[in-house]
Amino acid sequence: MAFNCSNDDDNTMQPMGPDFTGTYTQEDQMGRPAVNTVFVASEDKDMFNVTVPTAQNAAFQSKFEANLIALSPAYANTGDENALGLDAATFTGLLATDVLNVSLDGTTTFYDGTNVLTGRALADDVITVELLLIFGGEDFSENPGLSNDNVDANDKAFLSSFPYLASPW
Repeated sequence: MAFNCSNDDDNTMQPMGPDFTGTYTQEDQMGRPAVNTVFVASEDKDMFNVTVPTAQNAAFQSKFEANLIALSPAYANTGDENALGLDAATFTGLLATDVLNVSLDGTTTFYDGTNVLTGRALADDVITVELLLIFGGEDFSENPGLSNDNVDANDKAFLSSFPYLASPW
């Protein structure tokens, strides 16, 4: 809806509905929060955001890997893996395909200590999990100062029914 404000009482404007004509394009991809923000270079943002997920790995994995190694040099050593058992190339291949996986027959969680990237529950601490996978090393003990955002809960309780999100402040 569009409205106009005016101090001219003789000039009235009727509300207009949204215009759905034309061509629409996707502006942002954020299947996994912070991945696009951290791993996609500024000059590649627009291209990444309009690349279909099936083509993202081929187009961006090597850039993601270079950024991962710059952030966490331990990945530069051949054979070094994160807590998921993924080396730099495999891990960034997973990250470069910006989709949210969903388990249809198991636990839905970003990470619960056992299940990893099988979906996402609202209460999942997504940023801490991503920090752990990037900086935590094979057992989450590497770089402890970088492996936690220290935000352990939402500022308001989630609702028990749809839409589940707490009302804004």
